Amino acid sequence: MGVDIAQVKRLKDLTGVGLTDAKAALEEAGGDFDKALEAMRKKGMTKAEKRGEREARAGLVGTYNHDNRIGVVVEINCETDFVARNEIFANLVKDVAMHVAATSPQYVSADEIPAEATEKVRAEFTEKAKADGKPADMVDKIVEGQVQKYFAERCLLDQPFVKNPDQTVGQFVKEHNARLGENIVVRRFARIALGEVE
Repeated sequence: MGVDIAQVKRLKDLTGVGLTDAKAALEEAGGDFDKALEAMRKKGMTKAEKRGEREARAGLVGTYNHDNRIGVVVEINCETDFVARNEIFANLVKDVAMHVAATSPQYVSADEIPAEATEKVRAEFTEKAKADGKPADMVDKIVEGQVQKYFAERCLLDQPFVKNPDQTVGQFVKEHNARLGENIVVRRFARIALGEVE
């Protein structure tokens, strides 16, 4: 069965796979674009995972200013200047900066959380669980879930993306890994709100 070349190209652009793979996926899906996209997304994401091992030293420092009241600076890295100058990459940087302005995360990822911060939060939740009379054999499990949720809300990559709450910021970035064919890393951010004192 023949497939539409425009659909093949669109599938290739969205998933970061080659034209041959995109064409094969469309043929396997009987020309159903959404079905092919779902199948290729899995392959595209797998490619993005492999890219995560490559070093990202190029990139952009982007800014976002909301009503002259909240300012954000983010650094997002990629592997080459070619991708750094790409409009898709520039829009990713803007979107992440806007997200930081809206949600005020504390950390980029869970890897940045100091052990003492985790222990402090764990101790608070343990105390509360015991005070609430939770069964002793369930306290650790309950507390672990609460600690994970607490920090997921404060880690940029684990937060639901403001423009599409069905995916996390981390998934949004991985999607761009696949689309642009490079390892992309959110390196750091700073957020300043008018009148806020640290």
